[in-house]
Amino acid sequence: MMDRRTAIKWMAAAAAAMPLLNLRALGGPPSAARQGYGMDPDLGRGYKPGELWPLTLSPAQRATVAALCDAIIPADGASPSASAVGVPDFIDEWISAPYGDPAYPDAASWPFARDRALILWGIGWIDEESGRRNGRPFAALAADEKNAVCDDICYYPDAPRRFRRAAAFFSRFRDLTAGGFYTTPEGRSDIKYVGNMPSAQFDGPPPEVLRRVGLVP
Repeated sequence: MMDRRTAIKWMAAAAAAMPLLNLRALGGPPSAARQGYGMDPDLGRGYKPGELWPLTLSPAQRATVAALCDAIIPADGASPSASAVGVPDFIDEWISAPYGDPAYPDAASWPFARDRALILWGIGWIDEESGRRNGRPFAALAADEKNAVCDDICYYPDAPRRFRRAAAFFSRFRDLTAGGFYTTPEGRSDIKYVGNMPSAQFDGPPPEVLRRVGLVP
């Protein structure tokens, strides 16, 4: 049986051809007059979480987000957990992006706006469900208790009707967690990604790969 980390690695590798969005390159802090989303950032420096725009999550919500990130991508012998490389910050920035400005009439259709409501609802739901089952919020549960909650919502087609919205939340949260993790240096190392690296030579695809896709006999 494939373990959870291997499955996520495969998903991340399949999505590698899609451009991944780096929130820190999207814009600066909103101006006082609320004109658009602000000035372009200085791409030559790093930004701390919340420096470009105000973040949304409370300390309790961040604890839940960190615990759920680590239930999806826990630490192992090859790499750290999702929370250890800042994925909760990435998710907080993602849902906090200030793209509801009237200057952008189509902003409601952008993923930030859609994800904000779903993620905030899901954080509340998973704590309520954890409290109903175990009398404690999700972050305070033991690993097997966390997994039991996640197992009921981890695959939308099989989720009971009462868990369908929670399963939609988990699906999107898992995608954001994987996207945040596998675009960090630690995540790229975990899947052995070798792009964007200087090389003195280019050997091209291995012959066995070319044969598999029918490009050589």
